[in-house]
Amino acid sequence: MDINATLIGQGLTFFVFILVTMKFVWPNIQKAMAEREQKIADGLAAAEKGKQELEQAEERSQELVNDGKQKASDIIAQAQKRGDEMIEEAKSEARTEADRVKASAQAEIDQEIATAREKLKTEVAALAIAGAEQILMREVDKSAHNEVLDKVCAKL
Repeated sequence: MDINATLIGQGLTFFVFILVTMKFVWPNIQKAMAEREQKIADGLAAAEKGKQELEQAEERSQELVNDGKQKASDIIAQAQKRGDEMIEEAKSEARTEADRVKASAQAEIDQEIATAREKLKTEVAALAIAGAEQILMREVDKSAHNEVLDKVCAKL
């Protein structure tokens, strides 16, 4: 294989091509690659930052949910406690009212018993007088007998 002018011309052309490429094209390619590398690095950093912010937001949201659940359970406990207090108050008021009604009814019953006793005393006295009148019809002194009967009625 002989080295001839064509091969030398092609070598020189290739060398000039490489020099032109290194002088004018290669810096632009390097610059574009550096920019692209920087964009990729920025994107990865932003993604990592976004991931961390997402994790922090999830933690905060979980804390808020837990706080909300705690507050809800506290409110429910307070409502239950207040409900129990209201029930106890109602029971107490009902007992008081029942005692008052019972006392009122007992007083009414006692009054009716006293009234019935007085009526019975009066009726027994009337019957005793009627019986005594029939037995003692012949005696003239009714006032003396009435005194005796009044004393008997008082004892009854």
